[in-house]
Amino acid sequence: MDMLTQAAIFFSAAVIVVPVFRKLGLGAVLGYLVAGALIGPFGLGLINDVEAIRHFAEFGVVLLLFIIGLELQPSRLWTLRNVVFGLGTAQVAATGAIIAGVAVAAGIGVAAAAIIGVSLALSSTAFVLQTLAERGELKDRHGRAAFAILLFQDVAAIPVLAVVPLLSAGYALSTDATMVFSILKVAGVLAAVVIGGTLLLRPVLRAVAATRTPELFTATALLIVSGTALLMDAVGISMALGAFLAGMLLANSEYRHQLEADIEPLKGLLLGLFFISVGMALNLGLLRAAPGTVAVLVAGLMVLKGVVVYSLGRMWGLQHAAAKSLGLALPQGGEFAFVIFAAAVTAGVIGKGLEELLVLVVSVSMAATPAVGVANDWLTRGLVPPRDAFDVAPDHEQPVIIAGFGRFGQIVGRVLAARRIPFTALDSSAAHVDFVRKFGAEIYYGDASRLELLRAAKAEAAKVMVLAIDDIEASIRTAETVVKHFPHLKIFARARNRQHAYRLMDLGITTLRRETFLSSLDLAREVLTGLGMAPAEAVKTVETFRAHDERRLFEHYTHHTDDDKMRALAKAGAKELEEMFARDAAEDPIGNEPVIGSLDRKRPLASSG
Repeated sequence: MDMLTQAAIFFSAAVIVVPVFRKLGLGAVLGYLVAGALIGPFGLGLINDVEAIRHFAEFGVVLLLFIIGLELQPSRLWTLRNVVFGLGTAQVAATGAIIAGVAVAAGIGVAAAAIIGVSLALSSTAFVLQTLAERGELKDRHGRAAFAILLFQDVAAIPVLAVVPLLSAGYALSTDATMVFSILKVAGVLAAVVIGGTLLLRPVLRAVAATRTPELFTATALLIVSGTALLMDAVGISMALGAFLAGMLLANSEYRHQLEADIEPLKGLLLGLFFISVGMALNLGLLRAAPGTVAVLVAGLMVLKGVVVYSLGRMWGLQHAAAKSLGLALPQGGEFAFVIFAAAVTAGVIGKGLEELLVLVVSVSMAATPAVGVANDWLTRGLVPPRDAFDVAPDHEQPVIIAGFGRFGQIVGRVLAARRIPFTALDSSAAHVDFVRKFGAEIYYGDASRLELLRAAKAEAAKVMVLAIDDIEASIRTAETVVKHFPHLKIFARARNRQHAYRLMDLGITTLRRETFLSSLDLAREVLTGLGMAPAEAVKTVETFRAHDERRLFEHYTHHTDDDKMRALAKAGAKELEEMFARDAAEDPIGNEPVIGSLDRKRPLASSG
């Protein structure tokens, strides 16, 4: 079967099955698994080469680890340090130890039992976070605790993946010298990645961003991920570890949001393909042959994890309802178990038959989790459990996004910073971003009109968008994206001129300021006083002009596409303003008539500002 036919089968399965599962509230991950099971060798048999597909699709896991590294900022870890490293460590250690003990009692070797215990202790990050977001529970006490545990699990999976190859028979039979050389080689590569990445990554990204070629920036991001992953693979370490390190090195970079926006779509696609390949490998014959065994293992896993998580949640100060919700959110196995089991089979730590059984157990536990949640909701219907909501979201979204951080946006940012109001600043000029960051400002590189970048900047959780982009077309594109996809965001916009203002008003944006209007009026006031006009009269003149011009801006909006009409309105407005000042002068003849009289009355006062 040719590649194009296989691709059509994959896309068809995903497009048909995944929306149905999302509609039923069962999540996209489970949809991908079922789609894979349907087209795989144990289903309809449309595609049989599972290993080749999985080998390619594992790059999705590599990209996932890169994005996890990008999001793992030290400040974020520090805020959640007690829950992440306390509750997270306790959950993985306690659950893993119990499962490993059961595995050893069942006759499995110690090394294999340890890998199985840790792997099954991990829950599904994609599955749980999506479910909590859909239920609006991410900001609740148990939602924040679940996020912290999942964050630790994602980090814990990295050393597990690195250790699995060391447990293989080949490593066990190596001489002491060979083992020392291997360790030194690994340490050297890790040091080279960290040091080289710290010194080279930002200059490379800065140079590529300066070309203003979006596809080249995306290609560079993929090169960084694949390059570090291949370097790790060359010395026998998980490729995911290399991608994770690359992400962490760029976590505080000004290019973090743009990198995440570029890679997110490809990551999602390849991760979906990975889940499909896992579904294809599900041994449905084993489920039919031993349904009782699978059911007992799934129930045992979910009950054990639920009880452990509930108990630990209570120890960490959660109320009964919050601890119960936490236990119900994390009883399933996770996607990293698939990766670890595959690595363990490759290393010869566990057998293929055992891997098939464990993958089946993890997959069924994922499928059962939504059912458990629905059953719990049904049993507790009519009860309103206390929900301790947190004011701050678990990933610390900023309430303000400033798109365009030039001379206009920077002033807004400085005022916000003076009042200690956090914001995320975005700018499409790599040189400008590099310059501004030297002065300590938190600014990120990227085109704010891109939906992926706004999502990476957590626009869905922000409250205000300051649209301060200098380029008119880029400003309009960004406004269109925000209005369409983030209608809750209140937009405060900068307009270059009247026509720019009218185009923004076409999108429903009414809180806007023309960039030079107020400063020009302030200078005009100084000119009037310099010509001898009394300061109070100069202020009154400028204020009258401002109010009149802003009123005309909105009154003439409906005619802004008719050039002839607008010219006529501009002349009429100038005449109206001149007559207004003439009446004021007649009522107060002591004022500054020589100054007013010196103006060229034949020139209309309308402008494009």
